[in-house]
Amino acid sequence: MAQLDPAARAATGRTPVRFEALDSWRGICALMVALMHFPASGPIAESPLVRHAFLFVDYFFVLSGFVISHGYRHRLTSERAFGSFVISRFGRIYPLHAAVLALFVAWELVRLLVPAARGAGPAPFTGTTSLDGLASTLLLLNGLGFEPALRWNGPSWSISSEFWTYLLFGSVVVAFLSRYWLALIPVVVLGPLVLYGWSPDYMDTTVQYGFVRCLYGFALGALVYVGTIRVFPSGRPTSPSRAFWTAIELAVLAVVLVFVALAGKQAIGIVGPWIFAVAVVVFSFEGGAVSRALRWRPFIWLGMLSYAIYMVHIFVQSRMINVGTIAGKITNHPLVGDFTLNGEAYYGFGLQGPVWGTLYMLAMVAAVVASAFLLHISVERPFIRLSKRAAQAYLERPSAETMAEAMRRDRSEPAA
Repeated sequence: MAQLDPAARAATGRTPVRFEALDSWRGICALMVALMHFPASGPIAESPLVRHAFLFVDYFFVLSGFVISHGYRHRLTSERAFGSFVISRFGRIYPLHAAVLALFVAWELVRLLVPAARGAGPAPFTGTTSLDGLASTLLLLNGLGFEPALRWNGPSWSISSEFWTYLLFGSVVVAFLSRYWLALIPVVVLGPLVLYGWSPDYMDTTVQYGFVRCLYGFALGALVYVGTIRVFPSGRPTSPSRAFWTAIELAVLAVVLVFVALAGKQAIGIVGPWIFAVAVVVFSFEGGAVSRALRWRPFIWLGMLSYAIYMVHIFVQSRMINVGTIAGKITNHPLVGDFTLNGEAYYGFGLQGPVWGTLYMLAMVAAVVASAFLLHISVERPFIRLSKRAAQAYLERPSAETMAEAMRRDRSEPAA
């Protein structure tokens, strides 16, 4: 059973909780985003749930607000704690971001040095892979509204938005301490109003209003966490049976799936973070059979790889298209080309019909998960450990005032 309140955990002697069911959902949502981005034919690619899977990014934002509030609301009490928080968050997201970006740069160098690898695309280091876009992406500025379009690794816009949201959140908690939730209310109110009034496609916005989208979802997740621990200060209610929680979980799951499938780019999509907030609260309790299934090892493993899946899938998919193009030329049987998917034009694996398109999609999932695993063990996991140690060392380092006081004490003590 997930205990939400740190004070309650301290009283019972329990170790800090990890929301395993929510992590598993994060992995599933990351795969849904990858499916949406893969240009292939077939019933999976054409389903409304996959075509509108961009809304699952808002689950990431809501969950981040919920989990970060859970982990740091009592720890961000000073500027030193804020610095430790920044080190931890930077070390959590930036190394993998930089590693995947390096893969894109390496491919552009291949295209620059090997003309045959350029294909029919733009010249190396131009267009979506321009050098100015590279600088913006490296500095995590590509999600703040300065970019004209998605460039380099498209999904990294959300990492940029989330990092700067971390900084704002940490600053607010340090400034307001236990009343930090008061500063979240205006964000939750104004965020959807801005998206409704200015975003052309409402929630389907990235570099234009993605930062607003992130602030809205993150603030809502953090606010919902505060409300949850106030209603259930010692954890979830213990009286309802597992059957009750299973029914609640199934109902929430059905609402999420129907909402995503039907909302799409319509204005009603702005309600999405609230739908996900309810789902996050319900599944944080881990009281039903669905949560129990999500705590099965393969789902937990998928959740562990969720960030790497999200960050690397565009690179893998692009290289699959490159390989498919070359293979089609060698066999004189096109595997990749222009096709339409639900009335929209795409270039990808849509020429051979739904069966082959589905097989290509399954191959893509396997390739993305395998690549994510390699990145997780070689980049993500080591840097998570390193950043935790660095954050703890920064937190425990004596301050300048403490060192100065110690020096004054040493000077004032008589020599032996």
